[in-house]
Amino acid sequence: MAIRRIHVGPRMSGIVINGNNVHLSGMTAAKREGRSVADQTRDILARIDELLADAGTSKEHLVQVNIWLSDIGTFNEMNAVWDQWVSPGNTPARATVEARLALPDIKVEIQVLAALP
Repeated sequence: MAIRRIHVGPRMSGIVINGNNVHLSGMTAAKREGRSVADQTRDILARIDELLADAGTSKEHLVQVNIWLSDIGTFNEMNAVWDQWVSPGNTPARATVEARLALPDIKVEIQVLAALP
């Protein structure tokens, strides 16, 4: 089975397609300084939409999502944005945990696995 990589960088690929599985790298907001968890989540989800389209799929085909929050106390704030974005009836399996993230201004990181239609 061939593996296809899109947006390949020296450290990681933004998208890896293996069979019918579309794996996205963990995504963080491009603009983070002084921005809320809601703002960062909104930015990340918009980027996820773009990357899924680049791979030939969409959020309606999400299978699994992992979300890391720097402060689990912002869980409801993140979920308010998530609930507006996620495709009703097509919600993925999901885990959300608190973790120390790579940089202090990163408040949320999201990684998704989707299927090709």
